[in-house]
This record gives sequence, C-alpha cells and structure tokens, in this order.
Amino acid sequence: MEHMDWQTPEDSFPTDFITDAQLRALIGRPPISGAWRDGDPVGERRFLPIGTVTTEAGAEIPHARMAYEQFGELNAAGDNAILVFHALTGDSHLVGPAGPGHPTDGWWTEIVGPGRALDTDQYCVIAPNVLGGCQGSTGPASLGPGRREWGARFPYLTIRDQVSAAAAFADALGVARFAAVIGGSMGGMHALEWAIRFPERTERLAVIAAPPVTTADQIGLNLVQLEAIRSDPAYRDGDYYDTPDGVGPHHGLATARRMALLNYRSFTELNERFGRAWQSAVSPLGSGGRFAVESYLDFHGNKFTRRFDAGSYLTLVQAMNSHDVGRGRGGVEQALSTVTMPTVVLGIPSDRLFTIDGQREIARLVPGNIDGDEPAVIDSPFGHDAFLIEHERVGEQLIRLLKTVVETAPERAHSPS
Repeated sequence: MEHMDWQTPEDSFPTDFITDAQLRALIGRPPISGAWRDGDPVGERRFLPIGTVTTEAGAEIPHARMAYEQFGELNAAGDNAILVFHALTGDSHLVGPAGPGHPTDGWWTEIVGPGRALDTDQYCVIAPNVLGGCQGSTGPASLGPGRREWGARFPYLTIRDQVSAAAAFADALGVARFAAVIGGSMGGMHALEWAIRFPERTERLAVIAAPPVTTADQIGLNLVQLEAIRSDPAYRDGDYYDTPDGVGPHHGLATARRMALLNYRSFTELNERFGRAWQSAVSPLGSGGRFAVESYLDFHGNKFTRRFDAGSYLTLVQAMNSHDVGRGRGGVEQALSTVTMPTVVLGIPSDRLFTIDGQREIARLVPGNIDGDEPAVIDSPFGHDAFLIEHERVGEQLIRLLKTVVETAPERAHSPS
C-alpha cells in the first residue's frame, strides 16, 4: 500500500512504517515555500479575479484571485452546481493524479466523478482554493502591491472573510444558487457559514466533522502550532520569500504539521500500528536509534514543507480560530435556527480534533437537519480524517442528501448579519 500523510488523499490511508526509500526521497533542500506560484505549471486549475476583498477588520486585498477546479459541466439552467470547501491543508484538486502543478492526488477521488456520490454526469462540482490558501488563490505567497510577495503584509482573515470571497467567486462564475454546499473539517466551517449568510443560494447543506464554534481547547492546540512557525528564525516575521531554497521556515512548519497529525487520527491508531517498535535495528534507548512513530511523524512533517506554505498555514489556522457562527448574531442557537434547507450533519465518534459534541449541537439546532435532532454518525477507527478515508459511508450520506426534495420557493428566515 502506498504510504500517505493526512488531510489530502496522501492523508487518507492508514498509518504505516516509513521505508528507507521514502526517507531518501526527501534528501535535498526543500523550496522556500511549497505554495503554487505564478510561473508554475497550472495543471487543472482555473482562475477567476474577484476584485478587491475588504475584510471584517477593514483591510483590503486588491486584485484578489481565486483558483478552482471544476468537475462536470454547468447545465443551461445553471442549477446543477455543487460547491465543495476543502480542509486546512487541502486544495481544489478533488480528483486527478499528482503531476505538474499538483503535488498530491485528488483528495476525494472516490466521492467525485461519473457514477459516484457527487455524480459529475449529473452535477457540476466546483472546488475553490480558499482565500489565504497557497494553491493558486491569493495568499501570503502571492504577489501583492509592489510586485513582491504579500508576506507579513497579508491581512488577518476570518472564516467569514473567506466565505465573502467565495461568494464573490460564485458571482464571477455566474452561479446564483448551488444544489448543495459541502465541506469537511475547516471546509465544514465554511459550508455552515455560507448557509447562514446565503440561504437563498443554498439548496442543501452538508457539514462534515466541523464544529459550530472553535473551542478554547482547539484554539490552544492551534496556538502551539502557530508558535512553532513563528519561533523559527527563518520565518522572519512572515517575510521569507526572498531567501534561497532550503532556508525557509521548514523546521517550524514541519513541527506544526507533526502536532496537527496527532489530532487527525483516533488516539488508538498510532499505538495499534507502531506500538513501541524501533525504526531500525539501532535502539532508541540511548544508542541513537528512533522509535518508528518518531520517524513516521518526522517524515510527514518534512514532506509537508514541500507542498504547503508557512504563511498560509498561519493565515488559515488563525481563520479557523475566528470561527463562531453565533458571533454578532445573538448566539449559536439563533444563528443555526436560520439553517432551514435540507442538511446532513456528519460526525465521527473517534474524532478528537472536532469532537462529535459539536456536530450534535449543530444537528439539534438546525431546523433543516434531515435526521431530526441527531447527526449522522460514522463509527470509524480513523478519527477526524475518516471523512477522507471512509468513502463509501460518506458517499452514502451525500447521496441521501442529494435525493432530498427541495421546495421550489422555500420559506426561510432571513440570514442574520
């Protein structure tokens, strides 16, 4: 079995021991940033300018651009589009092989395609890279004013800012209303926020392994990752893009990634897979050897620096910290009471990142929940990333949602501000 890391298709296979060949593959200097940058192969990306984005805090991002991929064709009526939001380290590449312009295979290949749950013979599936990301949409690694990378100048973004950019993207694309809006993990935050902001543009909603608010515990876990990057001297307060290859904030980004990986799977999986096994014949008990799990986490932390950008990682994690659907709307209950379109809320009991309590709260408070007061549940040993692994079971829930009949002119409460 090919070994994968987590949160992309590379992330969607069970853990395994690291081989010498895999370790040799990472010999050599990593690039300054793993971001897609102008001049790199475009691959299957498309681009749309969305004009100037003004953030909640009043900052402006002029000449913003969204990268996206499209699977299937928009029909003449324009009513068969599905919007998919990606997770923290995902991107627009839902389907297709790794290759020039795409560092990883598509992360939902078993979900999206002809005859699959999101059937591209019937639907036009659209996946943008979020604002602030590093795979083609405007972010810290993009060229900004003065024709140099935004770097430290890139403004703080909230989930709401990113959803505003997604709405501008949909406008530029010419899609007034989506047959479904779907997201998992960070993407679930975007999908839920979209449904609250734009109910008239949302026929159906799927919120997968995402909370109604980012809790203090989650913010605390995120802080340690953020500080790992900020404390790397090569980060240079975010202005590192003019340094030579191999001199970027790789150590900090790799450390942040290792911390995150520990929360993406259930607490039993690493122990069941690795136990106290050694990586080699050399003992880790004072003889200079390593435990297999240490080698595993190091490998994937180092590999991650070749496909992601430290500045984007900070931007997106900080946006996740901002997530609170009840902020300025009279609280979570009031905000979720406006979500009346047919909705699937999918939770994973073994998830220790966004625990199922969050999905239970959403399910109980969303009037459109097609399962009453409870979330749909996937019992899986794979924790948070089960939504990337349990394709058949996730697909069943999405098919069930898409079969739900939507009224032509549904009566809905007005969106809160």
